[in-house]
Amino acid sequence: MSAALNSKKYVLKTVCDRDEETCKKRAEEFNFQSYTTDYQDMLNDLEIDVIAIYTPDHLHAEHVKLALEHGKHVVCTKPFIDDLSKAKELIELSEKTGKRVFVGQSSRFFEPYKRQRADFTEGVIGELITVESHYNADHRWFLEKKWALEDSFKWLYGGLSHPVDFIRYYLPEIEEVMGYGMISANGKVAGLKNEDTMHFIFKAKDGRIARVSGAYTGPVQPVYRESEMSCILRGTTGASQADYHELRYAVTTNTGEEKIITWGDATLKHYFRFEGQSHHAGEYQNYLEYFADCLESGETAYPDIKEGVGTVALLQAMDQSLKTGVPVKIAAILEKYNLTNI
Repeated sequence: MSAALNSKKYVLKTVCDRDEETCKKRAEEFNFQSYTTDYQDMLNDLEIDVIAIYTPDHLHAEHVKLALEHGKHVVCTKPFIDDLSKAKELIELSEKTGKRVFVGQSSRFFEPYKRQRADFTEGVIGELITVESHYNADHRWFLEKKWALEDSFKWLYGGLSHPVDFIRYYLPEIEEVMGYGMISANGKVAGLKNEDTMHFIFKAKDGRIARVSGAYTGPVQPVYRESEMSCILRGTTGASQADYHELRYAVTTNTGEEKIITWGDATLKHYFRFEGQSHHAGEYQNYLEYFADCLESGETAYPDIKEGVGTVALLQAMDQSLKTGVPVKIAAILEKYNLTNI
């Protein structure tokens, strides 16, 4: 809501939540009274061009399908869907209707990661050798939530999907993945059913490799030493590191120059508008406006629906590797669901 209300490229028409009390709270918070508890009201509204979906993962596929069938472009939060058996139908529906689907991988649109991508595109670090990314956070407070202790809750999808997206951002042709995971001592005491500590290695079709790590139920380093999430690019003539949620970026350029870049209060207030930096609305505004620009120009906004499906396939391969203890080919996952053409 904050992203759309503060953007000059959108007019927020209405919001929807099946819990009316939640709607009333948001209406009071943002002084925005147009809400509904019935998704069909949104679908039937001919003035609405784009529907943004932030519902629980298992509902994404149905909500995206309905939006496309009603002639709406779609923004869907990550991970795109949790059931690849529905992917082919959604891809074909998007192509048939001519309506675009954009997957909201918000971290790509945070200032340090935007700067890192721009430098990479300009050749500042030369040819990419490898990517390393992590997302480590002290989320022990999650262990007090009943739903976090259910079989369906996995940090693999809820947490690692951010650094995994960075891997696909820079090495889109990932061929194989191998990983190990465990439930930490804290996780065991709380009753977690799935891994909260994981390390993965990826291999691309051209032989390059990458690494992702995540740990979620223990203390973390002070932020001046280690950010909760970082993406490190190592190139033939330079290297770079972008951090979150610190507005911090470091680069060694192809000329040997070393720079550490930070951003001030104005940028901080754009990204974090709520207490405790708990909701990163600036990233959402950035990607909503990027999507609007792409719709106007006719360009494809990435991650698009196929890239979103590819990332889910990679996450499922990672999940399978945790269970089997062996490397998993992403092509095997895609073939299982008749998605070899993406």
